[in-house]
Amino acid sequence: MHIEQLEYVIEVLKTRSFSVAAENLHISQSGVSKAIANLEEELDVKLFNRSRLGTVPTTEGKMVIKKIYEAMGKLAEIKEEAQRQTPLESGELRISAIPSMFMSVLIKAISSYKNDYPRVNVEITEQGVQDIIKDVNDEKIDVGLVSTFEDGWSGDDEVIFERLLRGEMNVCVNPHSPLALYESIAPEDVVKQPVVIFNGNNMRRFLADFVYKYGPMNVLFTSNNTDVIKRAVAEGLAITFMVDLGLQDDYYVSNGEIVPIPLVNHNLTNITFGSIRSRKRAMSNATREFLTYVRRHAASYNA
Repeated sequence: MHIEQLEYVIEVLKTRSFSVAAENLHISQSGVSKAIANLEEELDVKLFNRSRLGTVPTTEGKMVIKKIYEAMGKLAEIKEEAQRQTPLESGELRISAIPSMFMSVLIKAISSYKNDYPRVNVEITEQGVQDIIKDVNDEKIDVGLVSTFEDGWSGDDEVIFERLLRGEMNVCVNPHSPLALYESIAPEDVVKQPVVIFNGNNMRRFLADFVYKYGPMNVLFTSNNTDVIKRAVAEGLAITFMVDLGLQDDYYVSNGEIVPIPLVNHNLTNITFGSIRSRKRAMSNATREFLTYVRRHAASYNA
């Protein structure tokens, strides 16, 4: 029995396909099939059945695969413990964050981190939540910074979610709009307003729930460019919805070109932000130390 065989089993279970698993693992399909066949022969248990609906575990295979998951978890713990004994002097840290929300916390955390660990190479990308989850699972990034409307993580079970911050949904309006005089805004106040929306999974879910409860909205456009969205609000073309944390230290808000107002009387207003990392991969020293800095700076926002 080899560790690679156990990794192949987990990837086949996740993808429900030998061919897709082989592609994700960057090896041939025959290599995956042979490795799992050898493991089945060694254990004297058939792990998977193939059908037109995909590859699924056998009844006996489910119990064995459960133990494989537990074994891989213990292996990750062993690797993490070994890495803890090695001082962090250099390395690589790949981060992906949802746009705008984490940027203030992220920039301050990275600045402190790089000051203490200048030889660690840091790479940052911006993506939507689902793309971040996929890249964490595919081990293309070390840590993701994401958001959810739930109090706890309800996403992919193969990632570990750690809550860092809690934010609230705001309605962002032009300072000359009558809405700018409100201390809080209810859904009925904005349902007929032209609106621009960030094109992300959470915002799409928010908009769908909003429309279902209060009727159709006049969506001027959607975009994954937050600066374009803010400019449209600053020019009085539309309103938008943004989380308060993403507006702290914001140029448009500081200059008075956008006025953020709390949204009330709607269930999807509380947002939880946190970090995700792979459950099946040992956390590197670089990642562990970075998350320490993120927690430290996030605490100042929670205070």
